[in-house]
Amino acid sequence: MSSQQGLRPRLAPQPALTMVDLHPAPADMARLVNEGLSRTPKQLPAWFLYDSEGSRLFDAICEQPEYGLTRTETALLRRHAPAMAAALGEGVLVEFGAGSARKVSPLLDALAPPAYVALDISAAHLEQACRNLQQRHPPIPVLGICCDYSLLEQLPEQPLLAGQRRLGFSPGSSLGNFDPHEAVPLLAQFARLLGSDGRLLIGIDQPRSAAALEAAYNDRAGHSAAFARNLLTRLNRELNGSFDPGGFRYEAHWQAQESRIVMALVSEHDQQVSLDGTPWQFAAGEALVTEYSHKYSPQAFIALAAEAGWRALERWSADDGSFSLHLLQPFPKRPHQADSGPDLQRGGRR
Repeated sequence: MSSQQGLRPRLAPQPALTMVDLHPAPADMARLVNEGLSRTPKQLPAWFLYDSEGSRLFDAICEQPEYGLTRTETALLRRHAPAMAAALGEGVLVEFGAGSARKVSPLLDALAPPAYVALDISAAHLEQACRNLQQRHPPIPVLGICCDYSLLEQLPEQPLLAGQRRLGFSPGSSLGNFDPHEAVPLLAQFARLLGSDGRLLIGIDQPRSAAALEAAYNDRAGHSAAFARNLLTRLNRELNGSFDPGGFRYEAHWQAQESRIVMALVSEHDQQVSLDGTPWQFAAGEALVTEYSHKYSPQAFIALAAEAGWRALERWSADDGSFSLHLLQPFPKRPHQADSGPDLQRGGRR
């Protein structure tokens, strides 16, 4: 009998890093600006804040003593990763809006998944993040997919995904940048991409004192203000704008009834600016909303998730009640239920 008889065929090894560019359509920035500045109050999509300089400033915000979200979530992941991994079960880990992929390491250590999949909109930033992460976790194959996941009908056919259960990870309370009526279809989109046997681990920032929240979004070092004003610099650069960043002051206020922080640039005086030749009037004291950050109590978030077809399994919460990581499982589909994709503008990262 041949010595090879009875042995399993050896599978071809998977590459350590695979990048897939689905070439997401570039946003029609001029159209979105015209729509946003026609609203009352004026408001632009939060993702406009994240050009290269905005991303650098956001990283600086995350290091400020007033902004505890990143430190709190990272500490929760480090402390509870083994329990989270046990509750998630086996499968490929898919991170929605991976950014720099800095928070996922404790989960990867605890899960040892067959692959890690990072979804993000910026190809260059995504590739660098995937390379850095693969170096930190060399045994785990990494698949980076450049896409707008809010519009993605399905994950691409890749050997690393074939036949694998999918586990979702959405850190950073990014869901808070969406109004609740936008957050529900986004959560439903996560369910479609992960499948009926998937799970989702999602970070949610919770309400607390107005003073603490306002300080977190208006740090003494001024990084939050610079982050917001950089939006005007980007509009000047990309849409031939005439904004004077010094003509606007930055404010962050807690709106208790809506359970959200509103961040805005407020015009210091009556002024007119132009973008691609279109004039826009700002009255003294008029606000340009740069982003919202909705906060959800555990009960409120569980109810929101249920609207999107998820049921709560477990929750890990900070001792001070400021933040939770929720583990969700899809409700079983009823025979008559039909999927309908979301119609969303991309949010930010906090």
